[in-house]
Amino acid sequence: MSSTELLYRSRTCSQGRTVTAIDLSPTALGWKYIHFAVRQLGLGGEWRGLSRHEERCLVLLRGAFDIEWPGGGGHVGPREDVFAGYPHAVYLPAGLRFRLTADGACEVADCRAAVSAPPQRFGLQPRIIHADECGDEIRGGGNATRQIVDIMPPIFPADRLLVCEVFTPSGNWSSYPPHKHDVDNPPREADLEEIYYFRYQDPNGYGFHRVYTDQRDDTVRVTHGDVVAVRDGYHPFVTAYGYDAYYLNVLAGNRRSMAATDDPRYAHFRSEWPAPDPRLPLVRR
Repeated sequence: MSSTELLYRSRTCSQGRTVTAIDLSPTALGWKYIHFAVRQLGLGGEWRGLSRHEERCLVLLRGAFDIEWPGGGGHVGPREDVFAGYPHAVYLPAGLRFRLTADGACEVADCRAAVSAPPQRFGLQPRIIHADECGDEIRGGGNATRQIVDIMPPIFPADRLLVCEVFTPSGNWSSYPPHKHDVDNPPREADLEEIYYFRYQDPNGYGFHRVYTDQRDDTVRVTHGDVVAVRDGYHPFVTAYGYDAYYLNVLAGNRRSMAATDDPRYAHFRSEWPAPDPRLPLVRR
């Protein structure tokens, strides 16, 4: 895998009052499970969907919307932007029709994963995930401190999908020490595909994402709206001085586990963290 196969940039495509900023299918990504898109809707913009063999999590990035599905639905948001407050989201199991209507301009991340069996087998239920239901954690120390906000952690009732948001203060490292999850070796490590979707408050913001194994080593510059697809290898990230970073993590594999293995050359940092960066949390409920 070369750096050109890691990095995907937004390319808007208009569909009436709905704009697709990025749309990456499993075929486009060259893997099995994850389908990732970002959709932008204007006031009254409507989006109808049905994924027969994919469960999905709709993460509100900006604005608000109403959603309906057979027998249920509700209002989602508002959220000024990803740096202004905790996420609102909707979980939809496979095989469920829905209709989303924008309550003003809004952006929604469409996070999907192919299910492992016919959807009726699981009895999974759709639900709106409110900001006050999302878990959080300040992880790391010093200039490797970041804030993790869980939307769909392993305990969430779903088939494959795992979803969280990560906030990294300017100049800090994230996904550190470098870790990987490309081998099915429970309970130590799970084999997972992973999406990193980046956003910055300032359009000049940027960072660097490294993905490496013993056979290859790629580093890409990431800016607002970029996606990095991680199939295998260790994958640390650092954001430039002066620019707080956000990324949405979407993961899926054979197990709903976040188990990962650190690069042994850097694993000792976990037991040597200095005090957490006092700038965190960047975002509050």
